[in-house]
Amino acid sequence: MATITGPIDVSALRARLDRACAAAEQAGVDALLISPGSDLRYLIGAGGDSFERLTCLALPVGGTPRLVVPKLEQPGYAAIPTDELGVEVVTWVDGEDPYALVKAALKGTRVAVADMMPALHTIKLGNAVGGEQSLAGPILRELRMRKDAAEIAALRKAGAAIDRVHARMGEFLRVGRTEREVAEDIAAAIVEEGHTVADFVIVGSGPNGASPHHRDSDRVVEAGEVVVIDIGGPVAEGYNSDSTRTYVMGEPAHDDVRETYAVLQAAQKAAVEAVRPGVTCEEIDAVARKVITDAGFGEYFVHRTGHGIGLDVHEEPYIVSGNSLPLEAGMAFSVEPGIYLPGRWGARIEDIVVATPDGVESFNNRPHDLVVL
Repeated sequence: MATITGPIDVSALRARLDRACAAAEQAGVDALLISPGSDLRYLIGAGGDSFERLTCLALPVGGTPRLVVPKLEQPGYAAIPTDELGVEVVTWVDGEDPYALVKAALKGTRVAVADMMPALHTIKLGNAVGGEQSLAGPILRELRMRKDAAEIAALRKAGAAIDRVHARMGEFLRVGRTEREVAEDIAAAIVEEGHTVADFVIVGSGPNGASPHHRDSDRVVEAGEVVVIDIGGPVAEGYNSDSTRTYVMGEPAHDDVRETYAVLQAAQKAAVEAVRPGVTCEEIDAVARKVITDAGFGEYFVHRTGHGIGLDVHEEPYIVSGNSLPLEAGMAFSVEPGIYLPGRWGARIEDIVVATPDGVESFNNRPHDLVVL
């Protein structure tokens, strides 16, 4: 079933469809074939999931967009103003060939398919269309990673909502509770504070905090432990929050916590302050990494400095060594260096920021100090 992600701006979506076709033509592609997911949400305002029955938006260069959808799924797309968008809707029922319906909309055989399209459909579309297949991601990311004013407003809303959850952390994170108990309460608060769902909740206490993607467990939070809380989810518009703060349960049990955390705080601050148009993604990563490396913790910073965010929690641009892409106004991403000491404790500070015409705006504005509970 399709998922409508909020108010539909027909003119904005029509412009996105036009830009997507123009980008496809520039890339030497005859059509984009988009299955349910964030790319479909971006283009027509409705997402959903892929199933064994094909749903596919065909965007032929110089032709009429066609949404091929199973008849039993059609009601989920009823709220999409397809007529105003200039999108033809073609339904099919079991026993018919939906792949032939896609092919009939095309004017050529060089197609780019959605990156996350299931192989079940990718292979059958390839057999039906023939010709050359490539990925649509490199084409669509040029549109999606430059956020417009409405997208920035949705990300700002998401950032404020997740800040409100972090402000309530003392309600949930207490000595004697398990990570899982804490995570369940946080997940409920994420929805209470304005998200449609809690997409992820990381509660890493003590040595578990040294695992960047630890989720939660039956481990009991103890006095003096450092706890990493990384949380996020989408708001009604479909755009996501993602923010990490690090807490300590009273006086730290390890005597190196405050000094090490100060290094991390300096690194995160320096990286955010370096954000502006023209600076490359890898330069932002290098700023954070240099502060941590110069302090002797380089080997304990084990991931990139950040990732883009929007309709997906992780999308372009990636703030990582080797990415020479210059930042532009409207590019939104996380700045989240971390220091992870295996078997002992870990810490991370994460804000979502957007490059502005003359600098940077942060969507997360909770204090960056080590929070003592």
